[in-house]
Amino acid sequence: MKSCRQIYSILMVVVLMIGLSLPANIVGAETTTAQGPTTMDQHLLEEMKHNTGLINVIVTFHGEGAPTDENVNLLKSVGIETGITMQSLPIAGVLATSDQINTLSKDSDVRSLYLNRKVEFYNGDATELTGVKKARKDKDMQKENGGFPVSGKGVGVVVNDSGVDGTHPDLKLGKNLVQNVLATTNMAKTTGLTPIVYQEDVVNTDTNSGHGTHVAGTVGGTGAASSGLYEGVAPGADLIGYGSGGGVLILDLVGGFDYAITNQSQYNIRVITNSWGSNDDFFVDDPVNVATKDCFDRGITVLFAAGNAGPDEDTHNPYAKAPWVISVAAGVKDGTLADFSSRGTRGVSETFEVDGETWTWKDQPTVTAPGVDIISARTLSPVGVIRTNKDIDNIPAAYLPYYTMLNGTSMATPHVAGIVALMLEVNPSLSPAEIKDILNKTATNIPGREAYEVGAGYVNAYNAVNLALDPMKDYGSTINKDNTFHAFSTIDVIRENYEMDYGPTESNETTFTVQENQAQLVAKMYADGDTFTEEGGNPLVFTITDPNGEEYESGFNPTYSIDLVNTITVDQPVAGEWTLKVSAYPGAAVPEKVVGTLTQRTASTITGLGDIEGHPAEDAIKLGINERLFDAKSDGLFYADDLLTRKDLANYLVMGAGIRQVEKKTDEAYVEAVVTKGAALKGEYTKDGVMKLDESNTFNGSGDVTRAELAYSLVQSLGMQDEAQGFEGEVSVAYKGERLTITDGESIPNDLKGYVQLALDLGILNAYYTSTQGPYDKEPTIQASFNPTKEVTRGDFAVAMTRFFNNY
Repeated sequence: MKSCRQIYSILMVVVLMIGLSLPANIVGAETTTAQGPTTMDQHLLEEMKHNTGLINVIVTFHGEGAPTDENVNLLKSVGIETGITMQSLPIAGVLATSDQINTLSKDSDVRSLYLNRKVEFYNGDATELTGVKKARKDKDMQKENGGFPVSGKGVGVVVNDSGVDGTHPDLKLGKNLVQNVLATTNMAKTTGLTPIVYQEDVVNTDTNSGHGTHVAGTVGGTGAASSGLYEGVAPGADLIGYGSGGGVLILDLVGGFDYAITNQSQYNIRVITNSWGSNDDFFVDDPVNVATKDCFDRGITVLFAAGNAGPDEDTHNPYAKAPWVISVAAGVKDGTLADFSSRGTRGVSETFEVDGETWTWKDQPTVTAPGVDIISARTLSPVGVIRTNKDIDNIPAAYLPYYTMLNGTSMATPHVAGIVALMLEVNPSLSPAEIKDILNKTATNIPGREAYEVGAGYVNAYNAVNLALDPMKDYGSTINKDNTFHAFSTIDVIRENYEMDYGPTESNETTFTVQENQAQLVAKMYADGDTFTEEGGNPLVFTITDPNGEEYESGFNPTYSIDLVNTITVDQPVAGEWTLKVSAYPGAAVPEKVVGTLTQRTASTITGLGDIEGHPAEDAIKLGINERLFDAKSDGLFYADDLLTRKDLANYLVMGAGIRQVEKKTDEAYVEAVVTKGAALKGEYTKDGVMKLDESNTFNGSGDVTRAELAYSLVQSLGMQDEAQGFEGEVSVAYKGERLTITDGESIPNDLKGYVQLALDLGILNAYYTSTQGPYDKEPTIQASFNPTKEVTRGDFAVAMTRFFNNY
C-alpha cells in the first residue's frame, strides 16, 4: 500500500489547492481499535516551527480501507474544515494548524502525520547534477545564444535504437521528431542484390521494446505530457528515429549510420546515439567501427553506451572503444559510478593506422553520465515497458501512462547526446574530435575511480557548453586522468592479440610467453563463424597449457555458435612458454577464423612514500594514494607530520572529493573550484563552496587548516549543507549507548557546529576522550572534546579523507 499512498499524496496537492470541503458523511471500513503511538514526519516538525498558518498535512489512520466515520469525526472535532479522504486507503489530506496537528498526534487512532511536501523527481536530479539546468538558465549563455536558452535547436540527432513512438506527446512525428524510419523490414524479400530501402514517416517504429522511445525522450523529449517536468536534455533538437526493432542484427543498426550519412544535409544530422553493443573485442575492420569512422569523418558525433557488464574489468562494449566515438559509462545521481556500468581494462591501449592516420585506442569510457532511475518516455501503443513499483512510487499517477523509469548505460548515453546537441547549437563548427575533447576537459573527477572505469569523470553540461562557446577558455588542468602524480599504485599490463585459421585437420595451436612475476593471465577467444555462410561458427573449445603441463580449459556452449566469448583466468601464472590450442566439439568441421587476446597483469605496487613506514597513518596514506584521494609531495615523500596547508587541501578536494572544476582564470584552478558556489558534485549549484575565504576575502593558501575547517570542507563535499546548517543545540558524540556533550563546543564557531556534528556522526573525525575519577568514585567520568582549533597534519588529513571516502 505504500506506493498508492505516495500517488494519492501527490494528487492531494491539487485537490487541496482548490479548497474542497471535508465530506460530512463517508461510508468507511470497519472501526479499528487503537494502536500504538503516532509517527510524525521530520519535515512536518520543521514546517511547524515557522509556519503559523495552515499546513498541508497527510493523516494516516490505523486500519484498512477508507477513513471511517469515527476518523472523519475526529478531524472535525479538532476544528479541521478542509481536506479530502481516500476511497480505498485510510488516508486523509487536510489543512491544519500546528495546534490541530499536535492534538491529532495524541490520538491513538492516528498512525502518522506527514508534510505533503514537493516530490523530488529523479529526472530533474539528473539534469541538475550535470549542469543542464544551469546552462539553460544562465543569462550570459542566453545572451551569447541570441537571447534564447540553449536547447539543441536545429541540431539533428539520430536515435539508432529499437524505434521511437511518434504518437507520444513528447515525441510527436512532424514536430520535434522530424523523421521516423522503420528498418526491420528493409531486407529484400526477393532474390538478387537490391539497394536498401528505408520506410520513412512511420508513426510508431517502437512496437516491441520501448527502449528507443525512452532513449529519445532523454535526448530531446519536450515534456509535453508532464508540463515540462520530464523534458529531455535538448528539447529543441530535431530527432530522427531509426527503428531496428527489439531483437536486432548488426546489419540493421549499421543501416542507421547509413541513413544518417545519406540524409545528413536534409536533417542537419550531427549526432548519433547508440545504446547497444556486443560482447566482442574492438577490431578496426568491424562494420560498425567502419561505419562510425565514416560518420566521424563527415562531422557526425557518434556516442555508444559503455555496456552493463560491470563491475569487472575488460567488459567494455567493443563499439564504444573506437577512439573516434564517445563512450558513456553510467553514474548514480549521487555522483558515484553504477556497479553495473562496464569497465575498460587498466593500462590497455593500442596504436593502429586507418586511412593513413595513426590512432591510439584506450580501453576506457570517455565520460560518465546519469544512468540510474532515469525517467523518460514510455511507448503508448502497444503497451510499453511494464510498470514497476518504482514507477508507481516516483511518477505522479497522471503521468504514469507516459513515462517509465529505467537503469543502464543505455540511459546515460542519450543524456550526453543531448549535451552534444547543446554544444553544437552554440558552436556548429565543432568537430567530433573537438566535442570529445571538450567533454574530457570539463568533467568532474569521481572519487576513487580510475579512467578505465569512468573516463575523465562525471559529465558537466554547463562547463561543456561554456567551453563550446569559447574554445579558448581554460579547462582541464585538474582532471586526474590527464595529470601526473608523485606517488601512485600501478598494475602493469602486457596485452597481445592472436589470430588462428581453425580447420578440422590442422594442429590449431600457437604459443605465447608469460613473463616473470605476473599476478594474473587472462586469455580470451572470439569465434565469428565462416565468412562465406550466414550461419555461426563451430562450438569451439580452447585450452591453455603452462610449461609444467597444467591445462586450463574453456569452451563455447554447444547450443550457441556466433559472437560468443570464452575467457580463462589464471592467477599467478607460471612464467615461460605456454601453448594455446583450439578444438571443436564432435561433428564440427567448418573452417573459420579464431581471434583473441592474451593479457598479463602484475600485482599492484606503490611508488614513492618512502617516509611512511611505521607511521600511525601509514595504511590510510596507502589507501588514499591508491584511490587517488590525495598525493605525495613532488619528491615522492608524504611528510605525514607536516601541517596541511589550505592550498594542498583545495588541491586534494578537487582530486578526490567530487568537486566540479571551473574555468581556470589563475594558476590555481583548484582554489577557484573549491570556493565557487555549487562546488560539490553531490550538491546543487546554489550551495556554498567547500572552502571559505578569510575575513579579508582572501584564500591564504599557505595558511593552516583547523579541525573545524576540515569538518566543514568534507561534510560540504558530501552535499550536506542543509543538514549542517539546520543543526541546533549542543555538539555531542555517541559513546557506549549515550551522547556525551563536547566540552569545548563553545569554541566551535557557530556556523561550523553543524558540520562538526556531522563529521563526528559520520566517523570522519574523532572526538578526544579523557576520564576523571575521584578517590571514592566507583567509576570514572568520561568527557569528550573536539579541539576545533587544532591544526591538521597531513597524516591527520589522510585518515579523515579515507573515512570521508567511505561515506561518499
